[in-house]
Amino acid sequence: MANMHDELPTNHNESLIGSLNKLIKIAIKILAILMVLVIFWGVGDVLYVMYKNLMAEPFMLLNLTDIFKTFAAFLAVLIAIEIYQNIVLYLSSNVIPLKLVLATALMAIARKVIIIDFKELTPMYIFSIAAVVLALGIAYYVVNLEHAQDILESK
Repeated sequence: MANMHDELPTNHNESLIGSLNKLIKIAIKILAILMVLVIFWGVGDVLYVMYKNLMAEPFMLLNLTDIFKTFAAFLAVLIAIEIYQNIVLYLSSNVIPLKLVLATALMAIARKVIIIDFKELTPMYIFSIAAVVLALGIAYYVVNLEHAQDILESK
């Protein structure tokens, strides 16, 4: 493929390196297959969590804890989908999907914030999560600015 990454050339000067690069590309494809399985397993988990919570007393009602468990299950599946998209982009383009990687990290930390039990945390842990959210947010903003400038310059 013409769009493959140059980081893993299969026609390397050293034949051993070329063969190893082929094996790594196969491993990446296997990871993509496994991620699809994880996504479907996650969807099944979301359905199970919702069913279990809706069938428990009080029947067909969700309390706040149940809603957060459901959100956590949904977000886990969405993060798996984002990781799958990262794998596909890695295999099919010559561009590092930095924006998507940052978006995936933001979604993962957002999931952590949503399901966090504030009763059992130290202030330092909360400040650390806040620092990670801030750093990822700034990084995502800067990457978006750079992308917007590229679009404006191309017109």
